[in-house]
Amino acid sequence: MSDSAPVPPLRVTAILLAGGRGTRAAFAQPKQLQSLGGKPLLRWSLDAFAAHPRVSGGVLVASDDVMAATAELPEGWTFAAAGAERQRSVENGLLALADWEDDALVLVHDAARPGIEAAVIDRLLAALATAEAAIPTLPVPDTLVHQAGEEAGNVVDRSALARVQTPQAFRLGTLRRAHAAAAGETATDDAQLVRRLGIPVVAVEGDARLHKLTYAADRAILEGLLEARAMTRTAVGMGYDVHRLVADKPLWLGGIEIEHSHGLEGHSDADVALHALTDAILGALGDGDIGTHFPPSDPEWRGAASWRFLDFAARRVEAVGGRIDHADLTIIAEAPKIGPNRGLIQARIAEILAIPPARISVKATTTERLGFTGRREGIAAQAVVTLQLPET
Repeated sequence: MSDSAPVPPLRVTAILLAGGRGTRAAFAQPKQLQSLGGKPLLRWSLDAFAAHPRVSGGVLVASDDVMAATAELPEGWTFAAAGAERQRSVENGLLALADWEDDALVLVHDAARPGIEAAVIDRLLAALATAEAAIPTLPVPDTLVHQAGEEAGNVVDRSALARVQTPQAFRLGTLRRAHAAAAGETATDDAQLVRRLGIPVVAVEGDARLHKLTYAADRAILEGLLEARAMTRTAVGMGYDVHRLVADKPLWLGGIEIEHSHGLEGHSDADVALHALTDAILGALGDGDIGTHFPPSDPEWRGAASWRFLDFAARRVEAVGGRIDHADLTIIAEAPKIGPNRGLIQARIAEILAIPPARISVKATTTERLGFTGRREGIAAQAVVTLQLPET
């Protein structure tokens, strides 16, 4: 990992398909509105996309009655009308994304699969770093046979077979070309249309919790899966750091360089704001502190950019299946003035943590010229971070 700033990730959007009627399950209302785990089926997928730090908006493709029952959408989302079949619905969703660049990434998901997990989205987006299309799949565990009526026929070799799930991920331009080239030909999913262009589709590990509501019996299965998924706990961590101000050194604060007569002295770039945030995250995880993972005795971290420490802590949260809900940072300094740089600091921290800026609070205060910060001998920072973690 170099000390240079990371390349901004490509924008990610989603198309959530909610046009099915649930006729095979004989529901009295559209299956997307069926209550599961205390909320409508499609709300599980909407909430999952809205909570994912990489997804910045999307399109809910739905019938009029589903739209009417889903008046409130997450920020950055819009409606599109459902088509007579799935393929037309996706095309309507693409039309609603007309102002998105071809290099953006798009996740196409069936709302009938409410058990979407952030880890599946992460695997799909990681695959798109080198591929144009990716789908989640699971192995087929059961014996398969040909069947005609009530008679079971020959066994089918399942070793080369897999179950395909959604969301399916694509470069937006690739998906647009695939639908434009379909020319009236139909397919059961978008990956088929992409393969017709001769473009390989990468398979990543799916998730058994992405079970689809098709028949009435699926409701009980999904209720159990969603109940288990809801078992999370909130963890709160606090971090504090202070460094001395010295002359003739650049001042790094909140991940940005601020013009000032003095900089902060330390083994790394001594960014007290990012150090406090790093310790807050590690504290919420019960995973030591910044000195545990990046000891000042280790020459590898001499002069290191502190965004590397914060990025490390954020990845530790991902590794245990958690997410960062909110970060509250207070910088304590007489000078320089933080106000003019608050927006830049907020945006930089959001970029490092891969969460929306709205989930980050950046404040500044002084000690009314009291103590070492009041005498302009140093700068301090304290942070509080809230995480959602799986029950253990």
